[in-house]
Amino acid sequence: VPAGSRTRILMLTAAGSMEDRVSGLDLGADDYLPKPFEFPELISRVRALRRRSARPTPPVLERSGLVLDTVRRTATRDGVALDLSPKEFAVLQILLEADGAMVSAEELLERAWDANADPFTGAVRVAMSKLRGKLGEPALIRTEQGVGYAL
Repeated sequence: VPAGSRTRILMLTAAGSMEDRVSGLDLGADDYLPKPFEFPELISRVRALRRRSARPTPPVLERSGLVLDTVRRTATRDGVALDLSPKEFAVLQILLEADGAMVSAEELLERAWDANADPFTGAVRVAMSKLRGKLGEPALIRTEQGVGYAL
């Protein structure tokens, strides 16, 4: 894996001695899980690796006249303060972090709502409509049917 790559390596192997684990980690693995293992532990380790491989988020995100301060939890467009709900702030932050790439409604639901959110509700659509209204004109968020949203 090239230096600076965000790819993470989890070794799953029957070689479980302490020497094997040390050797695997020294060879470049980010984590090492000897067999037998329980499935919930595997899932938890994959989640932990995913968190560690995420790009560090700058405290201030800027794009197209929007400035989002993730530490102070403030947002402005062209210098005018935006009165955003916590959910709208979270959605806007996710879109800004995507840096112009499309973000699916499913990903927004997973990242900005709690685990009990019903994936079949129009929650994302409603939040997006309110957010667009608060952002004003010209429109900054584009929708691609069946794909997602981008800023």
